[in-house]
Amino acid sequence: MKPSMSVSTLALGAVFLGAAAQAETWNMPTAYPADNYHTENAQMFADDVASCSNGDLEIVIHAGGSLFKGDEIKRAVQLGEAEIGERLLSAHANENPIFAYDSVPFLATSFEASDKLRDAAVPTLSKVMAEQNLMLLYSVPWPAQGMYFDKEINSVADMAGIKFRAYNATTARVAELSGMVPTQIEAADLKQALATGVVAAMISSGSTGVDESVWEDMSHFYDVKAWLPRNTIFANIDAFNALSPEVQKCVTESADAAKVRGSAKAAELAGGFVAKLAENGMTVSGPGEQLAADLTGIGDTMTAEWLDSTGDDGEAIIDAYKAE
Repeated sequence: MKPSMSVSTLALGAVFLGAAAQAETWNMPTAYPADNYHTENAQMFADDVASCSNGDLEIVIHAGGSLFKGDEIKRAVQLGEAEIGERLLSAHANENPIFAYDSVPFLATSFEASDKLRDAAVPTLSKVMAEQNLMLLYSVPWPAQGMYFDKEINSVADMAGIKFRAYNATTARVAELSGMVPTQIEAADLKQALATGVVAAMISSGSTGVDESVWEDMSHFYDVKAWLPRNTIFANIDAFNALSPEVQKCVTESADAAKVRGSAKAAELAGGFVAKLAENGMTVSGPGEQLAADLTGIGDTMTAEWLDSTGDDGEAIIDAYKAE
């Protein structure tokens, strides 16, 4: 006959089983490489969550589109196929133009202005995302967007017919208004698209240029500082609501820290990215007088179009931004 377990042993086993039952693992797909500062910041966020939750929540980062490709991430989180994700929300402006709030040309052209615009957008953006079962956690800017070409450009007229990499509706519209041919290319496919001539121009940050070694395929970078797009991190609302109040607080506090840390890192790195392009042989400059005037005209047109498309929600963001 086997000896019976003591009451204390049974109680201890119940404690361990209860702890194991409470532990959660969240999968977090991202579109960018593991050594990109956005992904590194996301990993620090995940580490903070593991620490302040005492191991009750582990967030596993899946970088470089390895779990879901960039254009699949938002829907995967909405449906609960991943609990949390990072996405350039402006890529989904076709669903709701409010998602392009951070990509209105020449509205917010510095890191300080971008952070003010982020804060102004939070109430409206949170409402829109909640309607899609998503909880806004934080966002981090890219450096200001510049224009890359494989030849010298002095005016919009020089851009006619060039194959242009678009990553959202805003960049596609820039291409259309400047006479270029927009082609949707996700970050993970950019290098191949440049190497094979699928695209020969783009608007993006210095960070992307360095990540993709674009000097191998392009010759000129114009630092036009068009806007600072933001990568947004969001959770599935059902997954978040299933967490204990203590772990929920841990997640939101870690997100607040990631928001501040990410903005500071982007600003720190911005100048170095542009310098790296020049070091590798690219011609780096601001836009000439005619090009600057042409781009300002495009920006005015696109701002008016965005406000028309977003109605009261867009006006609320702009009003809050101007009041900052």
